[in-house]
Amino acid sequence: MNKPQKFFLIMLLITSLPINVLADWRDRGNNLYKTGSQQIEISQRKAISIAQQHINGRVLDIRRSGDIYRIKILSDQGSIHVVKVSAEDGKIKTEY
Repeated sequence: MNKPQKFFLIMLLITSLPINVLADWRDRGNNLYKTGSQQIEISQRKAISIAQQHINGRVLDIRRSGDIYRIKILSDQGSIHVVKVSAEDGKIKTEY
C-alpha cells in the first residue's frame, strides 16, 4: 500500500469512528426508547410533575421499582403523601 492509500484508509477509519460510537451510545442510552408498539417511558422529572399536580408540596424522595415511580411529597399542610406513578404511561397508580 502506498502512502496516499494508507492516509486515505486512516482518515476513513478516523471519520467513521465517531459515527459508530454515537450510534452505539444512542442505542444503549437509558433504555427509555422502545421499538414497535411499546411506548417511550417517562422521566423522573415528568413523574414528579405529574405527582405534584395531585399533591401540592415539596418532593422529599423519588424511587423507581420496576415500572413504578414512588414519589414522597410533603404537602403544604404538613402531611406526607406517597404517590405512585407508572413509568410507562404517567398514570397515577395510588396515592396516600
